[in-house]
This record gives sequence, C-alpha cells and structure tokens, in this order.
Amino acid sequence: MNNWIEIGMLLIILGNFSLLGSSRLGMCIRVLSAQGIVLGILPFLFGSSMEVYTTCMALIALVLKGGVFPWLLLRALHQANVRREVEPFIGYTASLITGVAALLGSFWLDAHLGLNVVSKAQLAVPVSFFTILTGLFLLITRKKALTQVMGYLVLENGIYAFGTTIAGNIPFSVELGVLLDVWVAIFAMGVATYQINREFDHTDVDKLNKLKG
Repeated sequence: MNNWIEIGMLLIILGNFSLLGSSRLGMCIRVLSAQGIVLGILPFLFGSSMEVYTTCMALIALVLKGGVFPWLLLRALHQANVRREVEPFIGYTASLITGVAALLGSFWLDAHLGLNVVSKAQLAVPVSFFTILTGLFLLITRKKALTQVMGYLVLENGIYAFGTTIAGNIPFSVELGVLLDVWVAIFAMGVATYQINREFDHTDVDKLNKLKG
C-alpha cells in the first residue's frame, strides 16, 4: 500500500512542476484534475479504518476536485476565450527553479518539524507543503484570473493533503466548509473572468490597477 502512496506523492510533485512550467491553461486544468483525483483517493490509501463520514468526504472530494472544479474552469476558459498565460510576473524557467527550491525547503521543514503522520509514507508531509507553496506562488506571480483560481485550488489541495496525512480522517463539517468556499470562489471567479474579458478583451488582473481614481 505504501508503494501506491509514494507513487501518488510523486504524481502530485510532477503535477506541481507542470503547473509551474506550463503556459497552456487547458493543460494546467487537466493536470489540476489529475491531482484532484489522486488526492481524492489518498484517504483510502492512508486510512486503515474508514468511518462513514470520512468515506463520504473522500468521495465528495474526489468528485469535486477531479471532475466538477476542472469542468467549471474549462467552461470559464472557453467563455473567456483565452488559451495561454502570457508574460507572467515571474517567467517559467525561474518558476521551475523556484519550485525546486520550494520542494527542497519542504523536505527541510518536514525534517525539522518531526510531525507524526498516519502513514509510513515519507513523502506525504513535504509534498503537502510543496503543494501549498506552489499554490501561493501561482496566486502571486500569474496575471490571468483563471491561473490565479487554479493557484487557489492547488493551495487548498495542499491543505487537504496535509490534513489527511496528519489526522487520518478530517471532520466532515470543516472540510465541507472549505470545499464550499472553493465552490463559491470558482463560480465568482468564473463570472468575473467572463465579465473582465468581455469588457476589456483580456484577463490580466494587473491591468485592473488602471481602474483606480
């Protein structure tokens, strides 16, 4: 079972680097979907005894992260008529280098925290930290509203993975609240992206500064 967990962790790492190094929004959404599927399966790999609400939460996460959220992002992508993230604040080569530094820093942080995890998987905690840092990086350094939404989702994925790793089972009400927050954010950002594109013919959020005074 641990071998499958390690494979899942490696897939999440590769997915994070794909998100950092790709300008094609469609591919990024598909990578995000694959990452969501892996995270949805994760509780079943970690938990030796799955309670009813934990099983329900894992299934909900699998459907939302792996299917619904990516579908909503693809729908917003087609409405906004934008395909690539052009000229981000930090280029893709520098983003990949930063990603390597973030991954190494995550391993260093894990070694010094000494957290007790529910599995013997050695990659679980550092991969969670790396995913959180990847989401924050995408939020800060990308211009397209859609990419920033993906950064928000990657950040939430990291938090979900960390909670699953540490707690084993996540309180239904807490995780459901997070998922509902993400659901609302997806709808709000989808509408905002469509409106921004319709009014200004682009979705670069830095250009919104021109609306000031």
